[in-house]
Amino acid sequence: MTYLQPVILSGGSGTRLWPLSREQYPKQLLPLVGADTMLQATALRIQDGGDDYALIEEPVVVCNEEYRFITAEQLRAVGRPSKHIVLEPFGRNTAPALTLAALLAHRDKGDPILLVMPADHVIRDVDAFQAAIRKGIPHAVAGAMVTFGIVADHPETGYGYIRRGKAVDGAYAIDSFVEKPDVATAQRYIDAGDYLWNSGLFMMRASVWLRAMDHFQPAMAEACRTAFDGGRQDLDFYRIDKAAFEACPADSIDYAVMEKLAGASALGIEGRIIPLAAGWSDVGAWDALWEVSEKDAAGNVARGDVMLVQASNNLVFAQERLVACVGIDNLVIVETSDAVMVADKGNMQEVKQIVARLKEQERGEAVTHRKIHRPWGWYDSIDAGERFQVKRIVVNPGCTLSLQMHHHRAEHWIIVKGTARITRGEEVFLLSENQSTYIPLGVTHRLENPGKFPLEMIEVQSGSYLGEDDIVRFEDTYGRK
Repeated sequence: MTYLQPVILSGGSGTRLWPLSREQYPKQLLPLVGADTMLQATALRIQDGGDDYALIEEPVVVCNEEYRFITAEQLRAVGRPSKHIVLEPFGRNTAPALTLAALLAHRDKGDPILLVMPADHVIRDVDAFQAAIRKGIPHAVAGAMVTFGIVADHPETGYGYIRRGKAVDGAYAIDSFVEKPDVATAQRYIDAGDYLWNSGLFMMRASVWLRAMDHFQPAMAEACRTAFDGGRQDLDFYRIDKAAFEACPADSIDYAVMEKLAGASALGIEGRIIPLAAGWSDVGAWDALWEVSEKDAAGNVARGDVMLVQASNNLVFAQERLVACVGIDNLVIVETSDAVMVADKGNMQEVKQIVARLKEQERGEAVTHRKIHRPWGWYDSIDAGERFQVKRIVVNPGCTLSLQMHHHRAEHWIIVKGTARITRGEEVFLLSENQSTYIPLGVTHRLENPGKFPLEMIEVQSGSYLGEDDIVRFEDTYGRK
């Protein structure tokens, strides 16, 4: 039986989807299309193939360590939990990420077929996607590297293209990869009929990828092996050696290996293309999201509390407040708790310039949302001023915060919903709705939710310094320092 190992690459930052996508909460963690997040939809997209292949349901996921806990929680929430979440201390593009995943899969699962999927793509026709996988399996079993080329339906300038070669047993040989074209060149590609969009979806045996990396990118392969071999398991996560990975060159799967397959005959590795027509989009920017979303009769896409009057062909996201739109066309309006963006739908590629400017000014809106996710739940900083800060805190059932203390602030806790178990110095006691307590500066304390429902509370901090780095942890379920 052929075993198929899903590999989800979840390291992108999605800067062109700011302000919804942030560096520490990127687009793959957001429910941009449908109720599931893009990561969850990716994990659910693969089903057991019956006689064609047996699915290894636990995916290998490669993500940045900054959003490891929300990644693990989202996978658990849709029944695809994984203890194979490889943490990158920093990004090195997709070729090293896949190499780390291949090393883990080869160590734990023998030599499965890797189905490599970015976590931030939309595929509307899952049945067509499954059919393409079944077509690619025999080629991957035979030792080929398979890429899925999207059947192009318009002259898109935002994607790279792959030119297919001769037909080979239901697939095509790879003739060449070409860069993102201008409009005239893209139209020539469409007219020629033998060019497909480069999807970033791949399939190959773990051993085949590792052998190709050793041949084409020996320095990268060696750095990844050293980082992997020096790593350790930490709860659901595999932490690679940071110092070793820092020495790893950065490159994409395409540039590092796939474009070089024409000269790989000595390795016995062939490149194959499987055409894919499945309603695919990489949702790289807001205009692309508008394209793939359900629209009203006037062509508007609206999420949240939105009112539209004499408006057409707009995309409006409202997270916190009512957004009222009158007499506007072809705009993107995105409202969050700490930022509002208004832009012409034809200028979506320039959103990244806003993000770059925010980073230059070291503004937090480029990195995080006001609502911060933690392994135990989340908190939202709802107000702040000189020497005070107010947070809404939600602790998931059965979860526990670290045993900790603060040097510079005291805290007042008010229980809004649920039951809290409080450790305060030598005391341990329960609080329920409408009860409160006070945590003096310098006192060791802990918050737990012993119940079966989320615990909600309001925390008022007061003191000379209120930064998140004023936490001294003594015990922590999640291994944080």
